[in-house]
Amino acid sequence: MREKLKALANLQKVDMEAAALRKAADVHPKQIAELERELGAARSAIEAERSRVADIERQKAQLEQNITDDKDKVKKWEARLAEQRSTREYSALAREIDIAKKANLTMADELVELTKTLGAARETVKGKEVEFSTRQQQLGARMSELRAKLAESETQVKQLEGQRSNVAEGVDSNLLRRYETIRKKKLPALVGVVAGTCQGCNMNVPPQLYNQLRTSLGTDVCPSCNRIIYAVEALADPTASK
Repeated sequence: MREKLKALANLQKVDMEAAALRKAADVHPKQIAELERELGAARSAIEAERSRVADIERQKAQLEQNITDDKDKVKKWEARLAEQRSTREYSALAREIDIAKKANLTMADELVELTKTLGAARETVKGKEVEFSTRQQQLGARMSELRAKLAESETQVKQLEGQRSNVAEGVDSNLLRRYETIRKKKLPALVGVVAGTCQGCNMNVPPQLYNQLRTSLGTDVCPSCNRIIYAVEALADPTASK
């Protein structure tokens, strides 16, 4: 009975190691996704700044075109000014020219301010691009590290799965079927009983059952949690007390 129990305990040890690896590895995809979101947010922030620069550039180009058009219009009006024969027509055209020149001066002032704004926006973009490049390298390195850890965990799990097949062959078939049924619902499926208490659910087992486990050094089922139980003495080293 002791050998059957040891075989099952060895199988569970492999299963526990694989479960621990899977649990540890489960956080890696979440961490990678979080880093990708952070990188995406940083990229979006830069794109927003670039879009702002492009918008200012369009405004500046439009303003420059308006100034050019108004200057051309003033030149044409000034050329027509000498052709005006009546004082009334001359005064009206001269007034339009004056208004256009003032508007042109206002637009010129706006252009100066817009040029300053554009320069500042471009500098902001440059700064954010440098920050993004640095952050991209940092996050990229961290993601590569996490992917490597994930791949390593998957390799280790596969190795344990291969090892499990070999270990399972040494387990009593009836005991193995019971273990597999319980393992699908909870792990560990095999737990010791210490001083009459099941270590799986921390409930006391009937004294008679506990004594039977200690005497037979075999296994049974916990009445409370339905795990496979055994007396811890069954796996103790017989030579340890000598």
